[in-house]
Amino acid sequence: MRRIIACFAVVLILSVAGLSACKNGSADVTYKNGVYVGKSGEDDRGAYGEVTITIESGAVADCVFVTWQKDGSIKDEDYGKVNGEISNQDYYDKAQLAVAAMADYARQFVAAQELADVDAIAGATIAFGQFEEAVIDALDEAKE
Repeated sequence: MRRIIACFAVVLILSVAGLSACKNGSADVTYKNGVYVGKSGEDDRGAYGEVTITIESGAVADCVFVTWQKDGSIKDEDYGKVNGEISNQDYYDKAQLAVAAMADYARQFVAAQELADVDAIAGATIAFGQFEEAVIDALDEAKE
């Protein structure tokens, strides 16, 4: 019985520690003022996300999120075009949904101050994962 209780206690402690580590605004973590850049890993097509976070008075004052294609080009209003033209409207619309979501993720993060409170947008979940990774990377640099 003691082993069961001991195992349960360890699981509970690890669970609580894991949850608090995800919250960037927890009481245990403070951030240095400054501008911090974080990057995500590459997806299966070689694209990655990058955030630039500005910390003022220990809080997130600004966040900019962009994603880059494998060839080094930014995913912007041309993302989803082929040779500068929209050859497949459905593909282009989906690509542009992801571009719009990038700005929304950054806005949500500044408003909520908590990464856990940023909602993923259907159709832009790969960008959401890249956003999460990049924010965690940047905030690791900002920790005091």
